[in-house]
Amino acid sequence: MSLKTMNYGDAIAEGMVLEMRRDPLVYIAGEDVGVYGGGFGVTRSAWNEFGPSRVFDTPISESAIVGHAVGAAAAGLRPVIEIMFMDFMEVCFDEIANQAAKMRYMFGGKATLAIVLRTPCGGGLSAAAQHSQCLEALIAHTPGLKLVMPATPADAKGLIMASIRDDNPVVYAEHKGLYAMEGEVPEGEYIVPLGKADVKREGSDVTVVTWSAMVGQALAAADLLAADGINVEVVDLRSLVPLDKEAIMRSVEKTGRLVVAQEAVKTCGFASEVSAIVTEEGFDLLDAPIKRVTAPNTPVPFGPGLEAAYMPNAEDIRAAVLSL
Repeated sequence: MSLKTMNYGDAIAEGMVLEMRRDPLVYIAGEDVGVYGGGFGVTRSAWNEFGPSRVFDTPISESAIVGHAVGAAAAGLRPVIEIMFMDFMEVCFDEIANQAAKMRYMFGGKATLAIVLRTPCGGGLSAAAQHSQCLEALIAHTPGLKLVMPATPADAKGLIMASIRDDNPVVYAEHKGLYAMEGEVPEGEYIVPLGKADVKREGSDVTVVTWSAMVGQALAAADLLAADGINVEVVDLRSLVPLDKEAIMRSVEKTGRLVVAQEAVKTCGFASEVSAIVTEEGFDLLDAPIKRVTAPNTPVPFGPGLEAAYMPNAEDIRAAVLSL
């Protein structure tokens, strides 16, 4: 497979363009996704190729954006919509949770809602409390929604293409801090299946399960711990719903120790779900208690110094591993 170097944002953009070429039912909609290219420029290449007939700006109303997508998908189209910040999903959560997520179930499978809801998540840019959250637990708690959170450019492309082809609503959470991250990406059609985790680093002493931007922090922690003689395995979930429980269990069976790292706040976070699954289904595999590395239970601070102190990092993961 031929590879090329590109950044995370461009990898998402390429995946969308390839799917729009393949399937004329796919279109993009959202605030400023046209000439401006969306909140972070990801839709600009699609606009340049397809123009306003398939990439169009919407009113500044998240409820209208998602509501229109539900109707369009029920009528057979395959909308890819952008919610400018993941925080704003709370504005339109009725349309997401009570319409998109439930319609196929309530209509006995007769309605297909092939919607991809792209939304930038995460902190690190001093965007303050209303523009910096990771709300994956809110999405994962809602039956009927799928959820992916890629950590690398290659996964970003493969997962956006898989998400667009899925016949269910998929929330595609892309981390704002990763847009400029570069890596090798397969050219042409490239699909990363939903529900398939990836071992980003093999190890034997402790498992770190994580996703999105925390994957980079986990890999950095693994480098630090190697100097301490500790061999860390890093499991990138990639897809939270559906969840690759088998990959988690295989790793914990091998290492006997588990740290789950997330950028989101601690209480009721997805790290708690991973911890509960391993406790219920693999307690006898553990040689030590499970540790969670998370943000504190506060809003995300605006000041760069405070935000840096708030966000979990490689040193926090290292400390958790050493405690085991």
